[in-house]
Amino acid sequence: MRLSFHLLPQLLLASSAVAIVSPPTAIHEAGRCAVRGHCGKQGFFGKDLPCPDNGLAEQPAGDVRKKLVNVCGEKWAEGPICCAEEQIDALSDNLKRAETFIASCPACQTNFYNLFCTFTCSPDQSLFINVTGTTPKNGKDLVTELDNLWSDDYASGFYDSCKDVKFGATNSRAMQFIGGGAKNYQEFLNFLGHKSALGSPIQINFPRPTEEKYPGFKPADDKAHPCNSTDTRYKCACMDCGSSCAELAEVSTSHGCYVGHWHCLSFAVVLIYCIFVMMLVLAVTGHVYYRKRAQNMQERLRMLQDSTLDDEDEDGEIVYQPGVLHRPTRPYWPNTICNRLFSRLGLICARFPAITIGTCVVVVGLLSIGWKSFAIETDPVRLWVSPDSAAAAEKTFFDDSFGPFFRAEQAFLINDTLPSGPGPILNYETLKWWFGVEEKVRALKSADGNTTFSNVCYNPTSEGCVVQSVSGFYQNGLDRDDWEEQLQTCVDNPVEGTCLPDFQQPLDINLLVGPYNGSVLDTSALVITWVVKNHAENSPEVARAEAWERSLKDYLQQVQLEAEERGLRLSFNTEISLEQELNKSTNTDASIVVISYIIMFLYASLALGSTTVSVRSVLQNPKSALVQSKFMLGVAGIVIVLLSVSASIGLFSACGIKVTLIIAEVIPFLVLAVGVDNIFLIVHEFERVNASHPDEQVEHRMSRALGRMGPSILLSATMETIAFALGTAVGMPAVRNFAAYAAGAVVINALLQITMFVAVLALNQRRVEAGRVDCVPCIRVKPTQSSLYGQHPPVHDEDTLQRFIRRIYAPALLGNKAKIGIVTFFLGLLTIGLALLPSIELGLDQRIAIPEDSYLIPYFNDLYSYLNVGPPVYFVTYSVNATQRHVQQELCGRFSTCTDLSLTNILEGERKRPEISYIAAPAASWVDDFFLWLNPNLGEECCVNPKTGEPCFANRDPAWNVTLSGMPEGDEYMSYLQHWLAAPTTPECPLAGAAAYSDAVVVDPEHLRIPASHFRTSHTPLRSQDDFIAAYASARRIASDISAANPGLEVFPYSKFYIFFDQYSSIVRLTFSLLGSAVLACFLISSFLLGSLRTGAVISITVIMILVDIGGAMVIAGVSLNAVTLVNLVICVGIAVEFCAHIARSFQFPSPRLMARANQGVGVTSLVLVARNVVGERRYLAMSSSTVTFHGKDARAWAAMTQVGGSVFSGITVTKFLGVAVLAFTRSKIFEVYYFRVWLALVVLGALHALVFLPVALSWAGGEGGYAEVEVGGGGLEEDLRRRRWDALGAYRDDGGEGSEDEEGGY
Repeated sequence: MRLSFHLLPQLLLASSAVAIVSPPTAIHEAGRCAVRGHCGKQGFFGKDLPCPDNGLAEQPAGDVRKKLVNVCGEKWAEGPICCAEEQIDALSDNLKRAETFIASCPACQTNFYNLFCTFTCSPDQSLFINVTGTTPKNGKDLVTELDNLWSDDYASGFYDSCKDVKFGATNSRAMQFIGGGAKNYQEFLNFLGHKSALGSPIQINFPRPTEEKYPGFKPADDKAHPCNSTDTRYKCACMDCGSSCAELAEVSTSHGCYVGHWHCLSFAVVLIYCIFVMMLVLAVTGHVYYRKRAQNMQERLRMLQDSTLDDEDEDGEIVYQPGVLHRPTRPYWPNTICNRLFSRLGLICARFPAITIGTCVVVVGLLSIGWKSFAIETDPVRLWVSPDSAAAAEKTFFDDSFGPFFRAEQAFLINDTLPSGPGPILNYETLKWWFGVEEKVRALKSADGNTTFSNVCYNPTSEGCVVQSVSGFYQNGLDRDDWEEQLQTCVDNPVEGTCLPDFQQPLDINLLVGPYNGSVLDTSALVITWVVKNHAENSPEVARAEAWERSLKDYLQQVQLEAEERGLRLSFNTEISLEQELNKSTNTDASIVVISYIIMFLYASLALGSTTVSVRSVLQNPKSALVQSKFMLGVAGIVIVLLSVSASIGLFSACGIKVTLIIAEVIPFLVLAVGVDNIFLIVHEFERVNASHPDEQVEHRMSRALGRMGPSILLSATMETIAFALGTAVGMPAVRNFAAYAAGAVVINALLQITMFVAVLALNQRRVEAGRVDCVPCIRVKPTQSSLYGQHPPVHDEDTLQRFIRRIYAPALLGNKAKIGIVTFFLGLLTIGLALLPSIELGLDQRIAIPEDSYLIPYFNDLYSYLNVGPPVYFVTYSVNATQRHVQQELCGRFSTCTDLSLTNILEGERKRPEISYIAAPAASWVDDFFLWLNPNLGEECCVNPKTGEPCFANRDPAWNVTLSGMPEGDEYMSYLQHWLAAPTTPECPLAGAAAYSDAVVVDPEHLRIPASHFRTSHTPLRSQDDFIAAYASARRIASDISAANPGLEVFPYSKFYIFFDQYSSIVRLTFSLLGSAVLACFLISSFLLGSLRTGAVISITVIMILVDIGGAMVIAGVSLNAVTLVNLVICVGIAVEFCAHIARSFQFPSPRLMARANQGVGVTSLVLVARNVVGERRYLAMSSSTVTFHGKDARAWAAMTQVGGSVFSGITVTKFLGVAVLAFTRSKIFEVYYFRVWLALVVLGALHALVFLPVALSWAGGEGGYAEVEVGGGGLEEDLRRRRWDALGAYRDDGGEGSEDEEGGY
């Protein structure tokens, strides 16, 4: 389309009027004209047309010569010309208008001026101009068509010098305005010469000159100045000329080391594991071959010697690691101290249960008073960005300097409901309906009726609200006949007067429609954005904006129904939508927390009584089952968990630490999962003490049980607390606050368990021994047979699971062949995890954070699919003294003396490599546009001296120039700058600063400084989390490069989404450091409390394996790494330690009784394959019993699994699984992805490693010798006789005697 300001048409009318010779331009020779002067107009509203004149060129008058030199330069200071004064006046006026678009590039401007000055006034016109059409008017002939011959070299050089010139006010290419978006020089020239109402009044053809077609002609062939000229008078800036850009440093695009499609780490670990397996297979094969050969030789010797079976075959004993068993006898002083302290604590709590329970309730009540200060933090910025981080400081600086970032209300109207797929959205009926919707939005009022869009909108020019919509192209209304032409006109020339919206800033078509090929009419989506002014948080202005946004949301939901009736689809988002949907997701998940507690309560109540209540006992003696039930004990356990959560929240709320949604949703699950486990351990150990010491008083039995399990609880609780507490070192408040609340809850829960729960358990035991009914202790049941602990030890000290572990599982696990297979399998899991670690993605898609049925899901989908532009990005300078020339040169980009690596030049260079920089648009440089605005050639429409009424710099010495010589500095600079920022932006002066830069520059005239300013550009379209993260990292790199290259500048990048992606610049490093610190703490604490570096190392390695395998599971489950995941991984460390700690401690401090059993021989039940030859061969499976003797570490590993293996499975694994399983039914996608999937992997992998790998690893690499467990409150002859009696009875049952475990269970 043509220039809206009629820049070009009148440039083509400057030819002199002479009497026409027939035919026109009959003579083609040097010194002779072709056209001259004005001969009139074709119509009343037409423009003056030139006269054909083939006469000789003439010397102009002095004043005419002066005008010509002022317009076209010193080269026209002498010699004849072919133009009249009125042509020079018209030429001057119109070149000034063109200068608005091209003044920033001296080469383009010079070439542009040269073409039209030569066309108008050259004394050799007849050599390159040939009049081909005239029309008579009032006795004169008017030229209507001509040929204008220019050499290919000049034409291509002219085009090349102008093709990349930018128009600063719109960040658009000037070629859109002066060349109709031409792609080559021929299109450029054709646009300049095309006859139209808004363009040239005559048809000017620019044919390619050939001697055959144009004999005697000599095409104009002045030298076209290249935009990268070495002459500073013509050199264009990098922004306007790519070849002028300084070469930027290369940026590595490598994403790591790869072998083909495999990451080097993945390739290496898989290769190493394959080599290991091959070597293992060879070793096993060789060992089997050697064994078979030795066995054959032994059988031959037996046949010769007629030998009998050896001793092992005679007694059926299988010897593991033959050698003398050394039962641990040496004590370990930290364990002795802990044992005594916990024993004393258990004795006191059990002896004074009422005082203990009352004291605990009072303490929890006092801590819970802090609930008065309870507050939930929902602001994402305060959740995920450290207040001390650079991103937070930069956001604060940006908001304080330029005001908070706009509030955006955006909608997508899409035609994609057809079975055939997306279709064109643009037609008259749709536009008419939608423009009506926009009018209703403008008139829409808030619920209280006090606020409309005009009250809250962003209105920088006071001319109108900023609404980015195609409706802005139709200021004169939508006409059925020419709406398509008007749209195309505005797409090609957005600064055309009828295309400018109310707020007087050109509209970028890429912000208004979805993708399209060829014509904009083919697009299938409209994009509409209402921009609302933002204010300080909690201000009345924000409250009004939010009230209007709620009304907009309700109205657009109604419009969605109207769109469906038209076969269209509408998706939208308001500024408050995301927070509303996040809160809705949280509220719906409250029921999940309640359900999980109910399930855990039911399980705990049933599982805790499994050792004393079985199906057989219920059938045989229902009354006894009512007494032995532990239903109320389960209730007490759950209540203690709730009390610990309440106390933790009260404590930290009183300290001013706000609760986050993660804390509110995760802590109840976490404490439930951690807290219930210790209850199972205490109850199971107490049942064993009841069986082995039935004659003692309850408080002494409780003292023994807590003395035994207290150190184990201390070990797990300490490591969990430290693991969580390490999270407080993280700057992100969401992680830091969660870590504080979690650590506090775990500590309080552990304290309540070893005090309040112990007291409750003692009361429960007294109730049982008194024969009182569970839940209704006022009812007493008279037993039909003695179910109380009397002179003979009971047989119900272990349940079916514990018996299975003792007789079947643990012996099978510790076989040599099983060990090899287990280690190989878990090393395979580790290899898979390590191989998948490089594939973990970063990010948190907003679509996951909201409910699955949210109306925002389609909006985010459309945002990624249909928005053609990326988010705006601002490169912010602060405390800049822009009044100094060298600082101006470090900022600018459109002047020849700007430094090669100035801020604007670097941004332009980065724009030319968008695949690396993610920068798509030229930067809007206020420094350049300000200096261009001072150009007096722009006339009185722009900068005018208020005193003289003349253009600024009109008579300045030195004159305005592209070298910045003579440009204002100091106070003068500040004066002009303030004038420019207040100057209204108009079609006649689009470079004025009010609309584009009034909010972009902060001026401090008193100190001659610019405290803050920004240079606006935009990212490429960002379609994924990886794109957003990479764009943020790239912007950081660019800002750092700018600051390094320009000592006078301090620059940082800012975009609205940066604050949420700042975490990813350090989250990988933070994850490794945090988890590494947690594992290191685990190693140090476990090594100290267990008295063995080797056992501590085994625990730490197991925890690392669990974490690595969880990382691999994250890849498979589609879980990305972000702050939420980091919280979960911190949880994983604590719970993984809990899985391992109890078994490791029981290994290091084995039960003397169990060690004696291991030495004497353990009854083992196994499946064997039996073969009989009766009629042919028959094979079948049968149960086989044998005695297995364990020695050394195998014995301690067996004792550990027998002691606490059942509790780890039923009290840790099952409880956590039940709590996690409930999350599968949540409506919240973020809960389902980031909690359910990760925690399910944790439970499965943690249980596998703790119950399968850890015993094997301890049996091979655990600490040597172990330590003796100190029995407090016993000893001497009495204790030895009691243990001997118990061991003898246990051995009797293992041999299958009367009262064996097959009949009753237990030992």
